[in-house]
Amino acid sequence: MPTIAILAFPGVQSLDVTGPLDVFAEANRFLAPRDHYRMRVLGTVDGPVACSNAMLLQPHARYDEEVDAPDLLLVPGGPDLPRQPADTALAAWLRTMAARCPRIASVCNGAFLLAHAGLLDGRRATTHWNDVALLAARFPRVAVQPDRIFVRDGPVYTSAGVTAGIDLALHLVYEDHGADVSLNVAKRLVVFTQRSGGQSQFSPYLTPYVGDDSVLRTVQDHVLAHLDAPLTVADLARVAALSERHFARQFARAAGVTPAEFVERARVDAARALLERADQPLKTVAHRCGFGTAARMRAAFLRHLGVSALDYRQHFGAFRQRD
Repeated sequence: MPTIAILAFPGVQSLDVTGPLDVFAEANRFLAPRDHYRMRVLGTVDGPVACSNAMLLQPHARYDEEVDAPDLLLVPGGPDLPRQPADTALAAWLRTMAARCPRIASVCNGAFLLAHAGLLDGRRATTHWNDVALLAARFPRVAVQPDRIFVRDGPVYTSAGVTAGIDLALHLVYEDHGADVSLNVAKRLVVFTQRSGGQSQFSPYLTPYVGDDSVLRTVQDHVLAHLDAPLTVADLARVAALSERHFARQFARAAGVTPAEFVERARVDAARALLERADQPLKTVAHRCGFGTAARMRAAFLRHLGVSALDYRQHFGAFRQRD
C-alpha cells in the first residue's frame, strides 16, 4: 500500500492539499485493496492548520515526528509563501526525505520550499505563472519553465498554480496504474486527463510593458489603439520618428521582444478579451484585432497559448453575459 504524505502549513492553499488527495482517493475506487493509496497530512505546527481561505485542516502528525519516508511527498503552496524566508528546519527535513522518497512533488508555489531546500538546483521546474519570475530571480540554479502545467525532472515533479496539482496527481496515477485508471478518475472528478496548452492561457497579459521611455510609450499606445492597422516596423518607426534599424534595436532592448512580436502579443491579448466577453464570430474578432483571418488568429493563439481561439472561447467564455 503506497503512502502519500502532504505538508500543511499555516496559510496553505487548501485546494493544493485537497485537490491531489481527492485524485488519489478516487483512484482507490478502481484499485485492488493492496494497491490503495494511503494518505497522510503532516502539519508544520501543532494542532489544526488554518488555510488561506480560513478552512482548518487537522494533520495526522507533525512533519518532524514522521519516521517512515512516504512513497510520494507532496509540498503544497500558499499565497504568501514566495515572500516568506526559508525555514531551515523544514528545508533540512525535506532534504532528508527527498533522499529516501522515490518521488517528491510540489504544487503551485510550493516549489519555493523545494528550492529553499536545494532540491531544484540544476533541475527544470515550474510554478504558478505569477511567481515564475521571482522563482527564477531568487534561485538562479533552477531552470524555470514558465509555461508548463507540470514538469518532471528525475524523481522531482513541480506543477503550476492550484488546480495544476490535480493535473499532476492524475499524471502520477497514470504512471502508477496506466491510462484507464487515470481516465476513470478524471471522469469522476469531471476534469481533463491532460489539459491543452500551457500556463500563458491563464495569465492576464502577454503584452510586455516597455517602460517609461516617452518615444516607445508613444509607439505602444499607438499599437494598442490601432490593432486593425498593418503596424509594420516601418509604420512604427515613423510613429517614433526614428530609422527602422534604430527603432527596432531600441524597442527590442526596452520591451524584450521585437516590434512584430509585440504587435502579435497585443493582438492576442485583445482577441482574448473579446472572446471572453462577446459572442462575435471568430472572423469578426480576427478582423477587429488585426489578424485579418480566423486562420491567422488561430495560428497566433496556438503559438502563444497552446490552444486555438475557439478552444480558448470554450474554456474562458463561460462567464460572459448571456441573454
